[in-house]
Amino acid sequence: MNDISALLLWLYNITSFCIRIGMLCYVPLKHEPPTAVAWLLAINIWPWGGLILYSLIGSTGLPRERLRRRSKLLSELGSVLHDLRVHVLSEVNNPALKEDQTRISYMAYKMVDMNPVAGNTVELLSDFAEYLDRLCHDIDNAERYVNLLYYIFAYDDLTKKLFDSLERAAKRGVKCHLLVDSVGSKKFLRRHAYLLRGSGIKVVEVLPIRLLRRTTFTARYDIRNHRKIAVIDGQVAYTGSHNIIEPSYNRKARGRLWRDLSVRLTGPVVIQLLAVFYEDWYAETHEEIPFNELLYFLPHLKTGGSAVLQTVPSGPSMQLQNYQRLVVSALLSAKKTATITTPYFIPDSQTMHAIETARIMDVDVNLVVPERADKAIVGGVARAYFTPLLNMGVNIYLYKGDILHAKTVTIDDRLAFLGTSNFDIRSFALDFEVDLIFYSESEVSHVLETQEMYIANSRILHRSDWEKRPAVEHVVYGITKLFSPLF
Repeated sequence: MNDISALLLWLYNITSFCIRIGMLCYVPLKHEPPTAVAWLLAINIWPWGGLILYSLIGSTGLPRERLRRRSKLLSELGSVLHDLRVHVLSEVNNPALKEDQTRISYMAYKMVDMNPVAGNTVELLSDFAEYLDRLCHDIDNAERYVNLLYYIFAYDDLTKKLFDSLERAAKRGVKCHLLVDSVGSKKFLRRHAYLLRGSGIKVVEVLPIRLLRRTTFTARYDIRNHRKIAVIDGQVAYTGSHNIIEPSYNRKARGRLWRDLSVRLTGPVVIQLLAVFYEDWYAETHEEIPFNELLYFLPHLKTGGSAVLQTVPSGPSMQLQNYQRLVVSALLSAKKTATITTPYFIPDSQTMHAIETARIMDVDVNLVVPERADKAIVGGVARAYFTPLLNMGVNIYLYKGDILHAKTVTIDDRLAFLGTSNFDIRSFALDFEVDLIFYSESEVSHVLETQEMYIANSRILHRSDWEKRPAVEHVVYGITKLFSPLF
């Protein structure tokens, strides 16, 4: 018995040594230094456990089949969007922008092939009941199609009216398509999807989880589609942080409410969001894209608004971390003020360096996060960054009471970002997201006013108070910061 135990121990030690050496050669080639260091530390502490964890969630790449589908779609959709920009939207394309805005817009265009477009109207929506009422009203007026994509889609007392609106639209002959994330909408897919499917609404599960890690479409379990998009007849669109679920998320955070911010849009930007929806629809279903739907309502497209917007999708199927690159560039161009609101703050080193550079240049940087996060681990990781941020002179505001879920960034009074991306490594690199860049003064000011409301409902974190916290908390935060690239 002792001989067998000794043999097993010897085999474990040998294999553990081989895992450490092998991963030391492999991991740095696949990841940025901070992420590589975190993985190598985890593997060095527990080689077999680290190897298994890395095999499950280490790769940020997608399978070739999904990448092939995206490439094919973009080649087909690209010509349509090009014709759209050149022929149909020529009057609202290439709006006059300031020099620093032009730099950001060109950078976004190079990454996503979508120009800023003028002639839009923007309505900010924060209250979920109002958001749902407006969405249901637009669906009730739909004539041809309703396309919805949500991370969380749930059936409850509040969202029942949306189910009813979709069923009425389907009965009128309106084509209704619904994409929902496999993880975020797990309960809906298991218990309530049949309600819509029975009415003729096509419900598709995005990035389905299978027993084996790699399928035709899924590279790892935790790559999710975090987008929220609704497009009705190519005339009206919604995007932002609202999921389709009552604001307490089934009392997920002991009854605290999620405070979101979304937009209702009309104008040419609607077509850009529709293109993002079709990319995801095609990747999941491989169904032929009805390009005529992109063009059908264009002669009647409302272009009377003053807002200049640009759509920026991001995700692991793209070569670069689009949103992260844009935010870093915007922070480096800030002259007076930069304000970030996010439920989850886990930045990478480049983003931290950009914040530090802004502070060196005397830019007031404000960070607004929930006082208590809905996820204890993620909240702890965010607090691991508070000490260096306070040392830089960043103003940290802790939103009191509810869960601040709005995802916004403003740079001076020139730029505003609003969409689905959290200010964390997951949104930067792993999840499929979509964000809007606002260039027009009026729309930027409205986002700034909303941020000021969040700050007014927050308490500022003073450096002296933070340093008084028990030493053990700082040790825990330091450890979580070391492993933060894995979250």
